[in-house]
Amino acid sequence: MSDVDPTGEVAGWWATAVSRMEPGVIELRGRPVQDLIGTTSLSSMIWLMLRGETPDPAQAALLEAALVSAVDHGPQAPSIAIARMAATCGVGLNNAMATGVNSLGDSHGGAGEQCVELLTDVLATEAGGLDIEAAAGRVIASRPRYLPGYGHRFHPVDPRSGPLLSLVDAAVADGVVAGDHLRAGRAVETVLGRERSRPVPMNIDGATAIVYAELGFPAPLARGLFVLSRSIGILAHAWEEMEQGRRNKGPIPRSILPAHIA
Repeated sequence: MSDVDPTGEVAGWWATAVSRMEPGVIELRGRPVQDLIGTTSLSSMIWLMLRGETPDPAQAALLEAALVSAVDHGPQAPSIAIARMAATCGVGLNNAMATGVNSLGDSHGGAGEQCVELLTDVLATEAGGLDIEAAAGRVIASRPRYLPGYGHRFHPVDPRSGPLLSLVDAAVADGVVAGDHLRAGRAVETVLGRERSRPVPMNIDGATAIVYAELGFPAPLARGLFVLSRSIGILAHAWEEMEQGRRNKGPIPRSILPAHIA
C-alpha cells in the first residue's frame, strides 16, 4: 500500500508469485535474476517459472531432451508452413511466429496433452483392479479410433520416439521418475499391435507426453511445452523465408491451380 494505492487494490489486481519487479529489482519465483543468469539452463528456467522450484540435473536433462525432440517437423507441418507463408506477406518476425503458434490446436499440437489424459485414464483404470494391458484395452475401447500419441502419417516408426523413451527407461532405472506413465504408454502400444494388421508404434507426441507426465507436469502443460519447443522451429523457418525475400508466397506453386468443385 502507498499514497498512490492506499488500499492495495491496484497492486493486488495482477498479484503474482511468478515474478517481482521493483526499481533495481527483478526476481523470478523469488530468485534474483542476476543469480540465475549464467547459472541456470533454459530447461531449468522453464521448470522454475512453471513450478516455483528448480529441477535436479537429471530432471532438467530429461525435460530438455523432450523439448529438443519436437522442435521441427518440416514445412509439411501446418504451423511451419503457415509461419513461412505469413513471413512473405510483409509482417514482422513476431507476427509470423504468432501466426504459426496460433495454429497449434487440438488437431495439430494438442496430441501430447490428449495423450497425457489417455495414459492417466489407463493408470486410473489399472488402479480399479485390472492389469495394465487390460486397463489399456478398456480405455482404448472407450475412445474413438484415433488415439493421440500413436501412429504417424509419414513415419512407419517415428525416429524421435525411440531415443526419447530410452532416456525415460534410464531415468526410471536411476529413480528419477516412477515409470507409471511409461508402463501405460507401452501397454497401449502392445494392445494396439494386437488389434490391427500392423503395429501402431508410439510417435513423438506419445513419447513427450510420457516425459512430461513422468516429470509431474499436468496435461495442459504438455501442450504448452510443445508450443515452446515448436516455436523454435517456427522461428527458424520464418526467418529463412524472410531471408529469401519472396513476396506473397501462397500455399501451392503458381503453376498449380486448386481443383474446382462444381
